[in-house]
Amino acid sequence: MKSVTFLMFFLIGLTSLAQVTFTAEASRTKIGINERLKVDFTVDANGDDFIPPNFNGLQKIGGPNQSFSQSWKNGKSSFQKTFTYFFQPEKRGTITIGQAEITVEGQVYKTSPIEIEVTAAVDTPNQSKAVAQAGDGIHLIAEVSKFQPYLNEGIYVVYKLFLSPTVNIRNWRPLDDPKFEGFWSQNINIDQLELKQGEFGGQPYRYVELRKTVLYPQRTGELKIEPLSLSVSVEVPTDKRDFFGRRTYEVVEKNFSANTRIVDVKPLPEEGKPENFSGAVGEFDFKLKANRQELDAQMSLELTSEVSGKGNLKLFNMPEIRTPSSFEVYEPERQENVRTSSLGMQGRVSEKYTVIPEFKGDYTIQPVPFSYFNPRTESYETLNSSPISIKVNSGPERPREAVTTSGGDNAKAQNIISSKNNFNYIKLKTNLKQKDTPEFFQSPLYWTLFFAPFLAIPFMLIFGKVKNRETDQNQLLRKRANKLAKRYLSEAKKNLGTSKPFYEALERALHNYLKAKLKIQTLEMHKDKIQELLSAKGISQETTTRFLKLLENCELARYSPSVTKDMQSDFEKAAKVISEIDKEV
Repeated sequence: MKSVTFLMFFLIGLTSLAQVTFTAEASRTKIGINERLKVDFTVDANGDDFIPPNFNGLQKIGGPNQSFSQSWKNGKSSFQKTFTYFFQPEKRGTITIGQAEITVEGQVYKTSPIEIEVTAAVDTPNQSKAVAQAGDGIHLIAEVSKFQPYLNEGIYVVYKLFLSPTVNIRNWRPLDDPKFEGFWSQNINIDQLELKQGEFGGQPYRYVELRKTVLYPQRTGELKIEPLSLSVSVEVPTDKRDFFGRRTYEVVEKNFSANTRIVDVKPLPEEGKPENFSGAVGEFDFKLKANRQELDAQMSLELTSEVSGKGNLKLFNMPEIRTPSSFEVYEPERQENVRTSSLGMQGRVSEKYTVIPEFKGDYTIQPVPFSYFNPRTESYETLNSSPISIKVNSGPERPREAVTTSGGDNAKAQNIISSKNNFNYIKLKTNLKQKDTPEFFQSPLYWTLFFAPFLAIPFMLIFGKVKNRETDQNQLLRKRANKLAKRYLSEAKKNLGTSKPFYEALERALHNYLKAKLKIQTLEMHKDKIQELLSAKGISQETTTRFLKLLENCELARYSPSVTKDMQSDFEKAAKVISEIDKEV
């Protein structure tokens, strides 16, 4: 009896000296946003006061469920206590499950953090039998208008949720917004969802259009359209019946995802491409007009070039106008009146130039060509504006003009204003003096040295004024740069507080500024090319890096929410970097 008692106390002592193990384990460390995650917290002692961690980014759909197990093996006792949770990811990215805590005999134990990578929706998610039954008769489909578009040709994707007549749903919520990498994209607002009648797989179904997005591919080759993921509350029939014999239903959360779509983007043909082609794809009209055709010298008129129609109106450079050399032309003001529907962008884009003639006379503004690619006819088309006659009634006489042409078949005459004083007349009077040796006193050198200090005073005053004028000129340049930045960013400023419209306008402003400043085409709007062009223009590396960082912020912010504080900061950074580039160029 004493031996048995001693053995029991000895075993108890060993147990108390054993190290308690408290672990956390996830069913998977990489899951799709439409899949479910199981997390187990296991302790090998009977602990109390279990404190779960923070589950930010995960929606709890089950748990905690507790389970116990105890066994004897080779005379040794083992004990386990498990807390089980089931989760649904709420967003993409890396989610960290923090430390859980439990108390065993007054000692606190903690688990190690777990990192879970949440990816885009997968085509075949893991799911339970009940959840699988809930999905019968429900289908989420992504319909693409065209799978082989040309570069910069507008297409659209519409996400439809099909419901069979035997299925009931309570509500739904989006789990993940697809990212359209390689596309310029814009969502089309659907004010009110409408349930329509249709067919799916040859059977009658009801369907609702949840979302429409217009896409303009920005590079060739295969581009992926990521799926939209939804969480839908579905009513599933059970084996139970109510008091009146009617079958009861259980509401189950079921995740649905549209399959990934692949679009094969074709390059624009090189054959027949006009030299002045700047990336316009669609069907357009073009015209150049003046608000007045008769005025006096030093008065201003407005020339407006306008492209209207259907196509990528925001994604190409407007044609440059050509005016006589005696016209002073200022930077144009761009205006956009574009609406986006499932048919793509429609409307008009214009650039308004302020022009000031310097001399009186009769002038002609030559026709301006505008070229675009028509995907319907699969060919390039060129439109020419009508010539505009300008009559300047009064003002200084126009100097004699010499017409010069450059070689080649396409050479065009240009008016070059010649100087009024190409040659000076030969002087007939001389200032010769007899050769002698005059005295220094009262000589010209004497009087020159005598009056030199007095004559230096006006020059010093003039030098001071010139220096002040240079300072004023630098201040004027800074004011012009700031004014230019405000003009390009005016649309973004109007949308401060609304994340997506603000960052779309900010990104468009940065692109339009580069197009106007560096004379580049839309097809060259990628980061490597921008960095190369800015470096070639002598822009500092620091300014270039800040400009590219702003473009990256715009691209990321279009798919993630931003607070007003961040938008205000990005707006101020954009104004500053545009001003700095304008001063450095």
